[in-house]
Amino acid sequence: MVSHYNRKKKKDAVFLNVKPIMSSTIAVRKYSNGIMDQMHNGFGKQVYQMSNNRPSIATISSTNQHFIPNIFYQNVAPLKWFMLMIGVLPMMRTGPGTTRFTMRSLPFGYCLVVFICLSIYVAYVTNQRIMIVTSLSGPFEEAVIAYLFLVNLLPILSVPIMWWETRKICTLFNDWDDFEILYYQISGHSVPLNLRRRAQNIAIVLPVLSILSVVVTHITMADFNLVQVIPYCILDNLTAMLGAWWYLICEALSNTAYILAERFQKALRHIGPAAMVADHRALWLRLSKLTRDTGTATCYTFTFLNLYLFFIITLSIYGLMSQLSEGFGVKDIGLAITALWNICLLFFICDQAHNASFNVRTNFQKKLLMVELNWMNSDAQTEINMFLRATEMNPSNINCGGFFDVNRNLFKGLLTTMVTYLVVLLQFQISIPNVIPNSNPNMTLIEAITMMMSGEDYSGENDDVTTTTMMTTRATTTARTPARGRNG
Repeated sequence: MVSHYNRKKKKDAVFLNVKPIMSSTIAVRKYSNGIMDQMHNGFGKQVYQMSNNRPSIATISSTNQHFIPNIFYQNVAPLKWFMLMIGVLPMMRTGPGTTRFTMRSLPFGYCLVVFICLSIYVAYVTNQRIMIVTSLSGPFEEAVIAYLFLVNLLPILSVPIMWWETRKICTLFNDWDDFEILYYQISGHSVPLNLRRRAQNIAIVLPVLSILSVVVTHITMADFNLVQVIPYCILDNLTAMLGAWWYLICEALSNTAYILAERFQKALRHIGPAAMVADHRALWLRLSKLTRDTGTATCYTFTFLNLYLFFIITLSIYGLMSQLSEGFGVKDIGLAITALWNICLLFFICDQAHNASFNVRTNFQKKLLMVELNWMNSDAQTEINMFLRATEMNPSNINCGGFFDVNRNLFKGLLTTMVTYLVVLLQFQISIPNVIPNSNPNMTLIEAITMMMSGEDYSGENDDVTTTTMMTTRATTTARTPARGRNG
């Protein structure tokens, strides 16, 4: 009794750790006795030879009987190569299941050289921007806009973070290779991902749009020299490609889960062996693990990216709103483009993760709840119930390392917090008094009040300003200094 219990627990633990071996004899099965039987015998040639050239019974109208490897890698390869070109993703891959990261490799050496050169350039630009910030003497909103260009240089910090997480990304790629084999063995066709053309278009169009946005900002904003455009273009492309990378992986998860659910429901209308349901449950568990690992593999990179986008959107919108009181001018075009660009990037990150989690878990639950159990035998009904319980017990949400779930609620929460900060910043701007006319722009309010108290001559058109200032001085003198809270 005890040994039977232990053997059962061992099988349950193997469900999420199936590691099939790539072989030229990979073929579909008529229907298996469960993934556990295949693990017991090994994914070897003996098992495949018994079921070679048999049509898939788990997938209706499947015509592709040839296994196609590297499907996921081929779909995301355009973005992978572009990110490697800008020195971000130094991983090596010689075939399916062989993705790895090592510091003694040519890709990492290239990325290191690119990062050092970029860091020197960014340090030079940062020094120039700091000199501009320290020499400011204008209104508060101009200082905020000046700090905005310093914040735009922060994405360079995501490069070493991405290096640190490359090993986890390599593991994610290898897990996708294992999933593709299991998908083919159970469904009878390779994973039907058709995202390569979309990835190619993104790798071409997105950098062009990113460079155009930086150039427009260079033309419309003051104190933005031509020599500073290059690092801003590279860093803006980096943030855009990180968002596109996230979008493409989540889209692959979403499409795979949707197609798998449709195939599973279609297969159940014709036959319903318990072993087939068990195989699909194991396949779903691996897909659920891929969904969780997507957030875990890049948790620190995208935590930093989300915080950066929140910061840059807040400053951009505040700078735009503070300038609109004087009318929409040419210099506001750059702020509007920056705000709109980053809002769209943040929305697509949250929306695609939400869709992936929905299709992997909720959509599968809907398919299982719509299954008619009356005509099935007791074993098949038990497997269906276990499948439904597995979708409840195994979380399929994309979580950034336990910090937060990436979904539409995250986008809503960030916008809500953003509105709060914007209200505070606008109130702070309104509370700052205007500079007294015909006075030195660098003069502080106390110096202006002292000059007026000493009897300096002001024109009649400034009588109202003088009277208002005198009343403010008198009220400040007679009022008690509060300990904390708003000013009296």
